[in-house]
Amino acid sequence: MKSKLKTIITALLALALSVSLAPAPARADYTPPYDTVRIGIYSYKADGAPAQKAFSWSNLQNVAGYGDGYELGYYDSDRQFVSLGAFITSTNQISVLIDKNMKYNSSENSYSELSGSASGTVVGCFHLRYNTVYATYDEAAAKAAEYDGGFVKYENGSFVVLVGQYLSSGELSRAVGGDFTGDSGTANTVTVVETRTNRILFEFDCGTSLNLAVRPFSNSEIKTQTWHRGCMYYGGFSFLRGEAGITTVNYVNVEDYVKGVICYEMGNGWPIEALKAQAITARTYLMANINRHRSLGYDLCNTTDCQAYHGTGSANANTDAAVDQTAGQYLMYNGELCETYYYSSNGGASEDVENVWTEAIPYLRGVVDPYEADAYKDGKINQYYWTVTYTPSSLGARLRSLGKNCSDIVKIRLEFTNVGNVKSITFIDTAGRNITVNKEKVRTYPSVRSCRYSVNGLGPANSANGTSYYVNDGTAIGETLPGLFAIGSSGVSELPADDIYAIRGTGTVDKVSAGSTANSGTVGVNAQGKFVFSGSGYGHNVGMSQWGAYSMAKYHNMTCEEILTFYYTGTQIVTAGTGAADDDWWFGALG
Repeated sequence: MKSKLKTIITALLALALSVSLAPAPARADYTPPYDTVRIGIYSYKADGAPAQKAFSWSNLQNVAGYGDGYELGYYDSDRQFVSLGAFITSTNQISVLIDKNMKYNSSENSYSELSGSASGTVVGCFHLRYNTVYATYDEAAAKAAEYDGGFVKYENGSFVVLVGQYLSSGELSRAVGGDFTGDSGTANTVTVVETRTNRILFEFDCGTSLNLAVRPFSNSEIKTQTWHRGCMYYGGFSFLRGEAGITTVNYVNVEDYVKGVICYEMGNGWPIEALKAQAITARTYLMANINRHRSLGYDLCNTTDCQAYHGTGSANANTDAAVDQTAGQYLMYNGELCETYYYSSNGGASEDVENVWTEAIPYLRGVVDPYEADAYKDGKINQYYWTVTYTPSSLGARLRSLGKNCSDIVKIRLEFTNVGNVKSITFIDTAGRNITVNKEKVRTYPSVRSCRYSVNGLGPANSANGTSYYVNDGTAIGETLPGLFAIGSSGVSELPADDIYAIRGTGTVDKVSAGSTANSGTVGVNAQGKFVFSGSGYGHNVGMSQWGAYSMAKYHNMTCEEILTFYYTGTQIVTAGTGAADDDWWFGALG
């Protein structure tokens, strides 16, 4: 018995020791400012965010089995939900509308401002107003229940009772009398109705100081989710009324937000270590850019201008596990949050950030990427190698469309970075005028997929038709070897520079120069009278390659830490402290 006990204790001590020796992210003094973040789902205004379609309505529906209704209130300056004591339990499908005459379109399950015939399901924006102000929702709701079509409105800190729906001020004025005056709302009023009907459930108007918030509730201990425009979200929603429509904002816990990012930024079947790397970069990007769209009322938008976020419809156990296993982890450099930019693929090398955008950042250094192409070889990446072809006239037309004064382009001059990406491109027209662009414009001006390309064979880029060849570490041969040598039966001898050939991965054979590789050059049209841009990769090439992360995890068994420290030089994963209390989702019985 003692022997068995000793064996068990020894095993437990060994297990404890192995756990204690396992590498773990470092603790940090950094504490996120919020546990709840604000994500713009639909915005009526561009102002620094990508333009999005304006909507005058917003539909919400509890996911079947995951919600029993909605609670109404607003979010305060600390992002905490403040309840108005108003619960909608008669339906789990509601719509928030601008306070105008609105008509329901059954074929699209949508509402739009009434024009033309008033037949069908119409929500009128003129109401009778009972001449008493109430301090609580329950008091006002009890009075509203005395009238057919009565409902409650929250207005600048108080509750009032409204009755009826009229389509014009004339109709309303004829109904006013007794204990009722007229009410037509303001440019900030929003109306809550039961979807597919004109039954008004609530109105809200606190000017521009507060906005209506809606959060789902459940009478079970199941975390609530809500459908909104075909996507499923955790958290609550706030509705910002503007002149052109409604901005819908998802108030959601940080970790739930990340679960809704990585399943769209990467595939939900990707290797877990790649997904963990994506989770850390997404979480870090969020906090490094908190309040990026403050003027619009939210932190980040839901497009790739910030990060793709469409709720949790594509999330699964694999993506959720990646977030849970990295919960609270951030990428930092010298104690500061990193700008964790990422993109689809780099084509063979990432790039120094100052060569793409603005100032240099020490951890955003270009690195030659020997991993990414493995996914292409395995048939995972579509259009990894690509070509874009212009004639002199079509290239001139392209530049003129971008506001440049030029005629047909007859020559192109390229300058390359130390990792073989295009640093600048100069277009020379028939009149000898030079148009030089650099940074991100080397990609956007010729409208190509990345900055890693050659033109008519000119370029040290490791692209489909590039002209330089690399040794192990990715450095051009001519930059590291003063000469080229061969080992044969007679010993070691130097080879003449004009007799060296290399076989590419694509199968073509080209002559290699032993001299130093030029960093720039000029080329004219090819034999067909065209400029052929031949390149690889897709994106801005700053930071992490998503397909590179895939390849490192799948084919090289590398960890998320190895992935991140490869693409972000000198960085460290840390586990942050705890921020404010989470208030993004709620369950519990009414009462």
